[in-house]
Amino acid sequence: MSQPVTVLIVEDEIIIANKIGHHLEEFGYVVAGIQARGEAAVRHCRKEPPDILLLDINLKGDLNGIETARTLEKEGIRIPTIYLTANTDQATFERAKGTRPHAFLGKPYDQTELHRAISLALQSHHAPGPVASGAPEHEVLQSKKVGPPQPPPPDGSQLLSDRIFVRHKNHLVKVFLKDIHYISAERSYCHIHAEEAEYLLSMPLGKLADQLPSSDFLRVHRSYVVNLRQVDMVADDHLVIGKTAIIVGRDQRAELLRRVNMVR
Repeated sequence: MSQPVTVLIVEDEIIIANKIGHHLEEFGYVVAGIQARGEAAVRHCRKEPPDILLLDINLKGDLNGIETARTLEKEGIRIPTIYLTANTDQATFERAKGTRPHAFLGKPYDQTELHRAISLALQSHHAPGPVASGAPEHEVLQSKKVGPPQPPPPDGSQLLSDRIFVRHKNHLVKVFLKDIHYISAERSYCHIHAEEAEYLLSMPLGKLADQLPSSDFLRVHRSYVVNLRQVDMVADDHLVIGKTAIIVGRDQRAELLRRVNMVR
């Protein structure tokens, strides 16, 4: 594939989820996100369908893994699905088989088997992941780097440094920087996750990151930029904003710990 393969991990054990994420990255895949509940996974797939859906069967909430796959199928969202679960009994397998998964792997899993399962799923699925019919609905409208207050332009106008504007259809929508939780990469697009809304921008993550103030925003992974003021928890290999776990790259961890003002 010319574009990196994106994998959405749906797993409610955060340590296991991050371990899976690291293994996937070692094989060259892009982790589209980690979701702990089926409901959140469905919402994610509606907005940003990944190339592969990696599903645990035992999930907390109203939807378990099998019901999550059924919900997506009913809505016409067809994503190659691989079950990765500790529930490998025959009854569970028969129920899972009804959702036509591309693979059914048990835990603890073998890294090579997981990699092969993903490769075979992509090969058998002629169109890996729904393809957008056009440009995203949202487009960033901010050509200058947003940062500390700058001297007024020569004409006396004032640059608004606490916000950006994104184009939604025929309107410009204001997004305050303080309300942005994090930004995730989606191939050549990036996805702003803000307080009350989300926006898909037709620009790569790196370009948008360059326009945000480095005092508040940090790229913690090739697929994620986070607002440091929104970080709730930092663990060994991930951080948490709200209910979302975000992988932290090995090379970015030291800078993250320095920036969050960790007490030693």
